[in-house]
Amino acid sequence: MNGEISIGGVYMPTILLLAVIASVLTMILLRFINVSGLYRFVAYRALVDLCIYIMVLGALSLLAPHIGLHP
Repeated sequence: MNGEISIGGVYMPTILLLAVIASVLTMILLRFINVSGLYRFVAYRALVDLCIYIMVLGALSLLAPHIGLHP
């Protein structure tokens, strides 16, 4: 197990692919939070956004072996 994924013959680290997926999922989640009005309970929006991104990335890295990626 080498921790890299070949995409079109280019080897990329697994964490880079997970970070891109986490960014997309976080944008979708933050848009839902914004529409639902949950940001009015938050004092520092940027800090909450960063924490949500870190939690999504951590969850993806824990689930990576189950979805076929080997970090």
